[in-house]
Amino acid sequence: MDPNTALSGEGRAEAWVARLASPECTAQERAEFDRWLDESPQHVDEYVRAERTHQLAAALANDEMLQAAARIAWRATGREAARSRWWAPTALAASLLVATVVGVTWLRTAPAPVADERHATAIGEQRSLRLADGTRVLLDTDSAIVARFSERGREVVLDRGRVRFEVAADPARPFLVKAGRGEIRDIGTTFQVEKTDAVVSVGLIEGSVIVSGGVAQASSTLQPGQQLSYDDSGRLGAAEPMDIKAAQAWPAGNLVFKNRRLDALLLEMNRYSATKLRLAEPGLGAIPVSGVFHIGDQASLLEVLERGWSLKGEPNDDGDIVLRRKSG
Repeated sequence: MDPNTALSGEGRAEAWVARLASPECTAQERAEFDRWLDESPQHVDEYVRAERTHQLAAALANDEMLQAAARIAWRATGREAARSRWWAPTALAASLLVATVVGVTWLRTAPAPVADERHATAIGEQRSLRLADGTRVLLDTDSAIVARFSERGREVVLDRGRVRFEVAADPARPFLVKAGRGEIRDIGTTFQVEKTDAVVSVGLIEGSVIVSGGVAQASSTLQPGQQLSYDDSGRLGAAEPMDIKAAQAWPAGNLVFKNRRLDALLLEMNRYSATKLRLAEPGLGAIPVSGVFHIGDQASLLEVLERGWSLKGEPNDDGDIVLRRKSG
């Protein structure tokens, strides 16, 4: 089946939702779906709306409480409908409306799944684990997530830090990562999300993800090798090239820097240690540095900076290490 044939607008999006959920969906069809998403931002919005509608419809169809609500609503309106034949269509619509309202209200007030998965790492720690659905997750230093899975979907909330996801394929249950004011909707892929105080960065390694901000209708589909950021207002930045080598390096315990600022390197290294590296002068932060640095190995970094950039590290009264130019 080609969802693009003889369909237009949201009809194609609904057809794609159905096709991707089918076990018979082929790799060629998934590639065609990716191309369709790339054609227009409107296609992304249509797909997101269709998928959410599909999830709600599935909940209404499969939940016994919602089915009971529909039967009660039909009986209530059906008695009135028996008095007048012309009332029948209206009664049916009214019963469905009541059932939907009851269903949506119940869904919004239903308790969270009991089996929440909570995972966190300490400063300097990295942890690899597998979630209940088979998704592989790597938590970087000082990171925390909460995973909430149900029959209708999979959701992970990133509280802080940086996490890499290798998502287990399950078209019937979308994988959603919430971070700050935005969310990342996965379509079977490998990607990473980093949340700092006010900025969330998303980088795609393979596959496809849809990033939605807190602003209505704002979304962007990333391609492999792209990244974007959004702030606490939820406004999305433009997609830009991603340093794949750097993205592949930190899970292996390394930081790869190519002609980047020294203050950016220190910011990364400080995430892995309680002892912080400081600069004696703000101007030192603009020094360009390149190299592969082992995560958490401050001693080796200080040796490299002394030999290559004539910077000397000295402890201060707070227990941190202050970098300053060597005299003479």
